[in-house]
Amino acid sequence: MIIPLQITFRHTEPSAALEARIRELASRLDRFSEHIMRCHVIVEPPAHHQRQGFLYDFRIDITLPDGEIAIRHAHPADHAHEDPYVALRDAFRAARRQLEDHERKRRGDVKRHSQPASP
Repeated sequence: MIIPLQITFRHTEPSAALEARIRELASRLDRFSEHIMRCHVIVEPPAHHQRQGFLYDFRIDITLPDGEIAIRHAHPADHAHEDPYVALRDAFRAARRQLEDHERKRRGDVKRHSQPASP
């Protein structure tokens, strides 16, 4: 990463343990792309909804030279996301998948369907 990881805690007290886990997961993203210019992780406290418990929300913004990847909700209705570490894991898995897809497209590794010959 060219610019260091930025972590923002919104409407909640920072957690050293959670921040350490974010740093660990963000450092793993460098394995999938050497072109990451910036990574910003936003930690939002759980919002209480009448039909579900407190679900943590992590937002991840990754800036690349030729685009951006934004993860907003990995699995918004998953009750396992009452645990912040599970929600964080899922958000970074979604970021990794999108980063891998972006890199495949950038390298031209994506299969393209041939167009049928016109008569």
